[in-house]
Amino acid sequence: LAGELMRAILSGRPYPRSLLANTIMRIRTDGNLSGLRAALCKGILARERRLGINTPNEEVPVSLDKQSTSPGYRLGRLFAVLEAAQRNALGGQVNATIRDRYYGAASASPASVFPVLLRNTQNHLGKLRKEKPGIAVNLERDIRDIIDGLSDHFPRSLRIEDQGRFAIGYYHQSQSRFTRGDA
Repeated sequence: LAGELMRAILSGRPYPRSLLANTIMRIRTDGNLSGLRAALCKGILARERRLGINTPNEEVPVSLDKQSTSPGYRLGRLFAVLEAAQRNALGGQVNATIRDRYYGAASASPASVFPVLLRNTQNHLGKLRKEKPGIAVNLERDIRDIIDGLSDHFPRSLRIEDQGRFAIGYYHQSQSRFTRGDA
């Protein structure tokens, strides 16, 4: 993989597809979606787009893009907001977050996971409405805005490129919490 990556860098060809697959697999395995891993996904997708290979016309965003129409990106953002609702409602009492339990399944087969997560989030939002109503309103607005940009139903599965966009969307939405200060 290292040799293929170096050849792609030096020749300007697409990065090896196995790099994206391995990055996604590592995120699923250890649950660590660092800035470096999000950047790897973005770099691979951005180069493929630039070279016109197997990608939609939509550019991979540099920071949180609330206007993005990519289902993978939007679902990643939604997953981050649902996790934020859980963290805000339960505080430090969480043994395992939804990221720990559902990240892999949510990024690969959203239709089977997101309905369950959305039902469970209603419990967290109910608790937040009583204890922290401002945060509850902001989270509900974010959830509504993200879902409004999706089609009528969740996709059954996401291709590897869309799983990369899922990771990027999750990372961008998670990082935006630190800059906004409301969630």
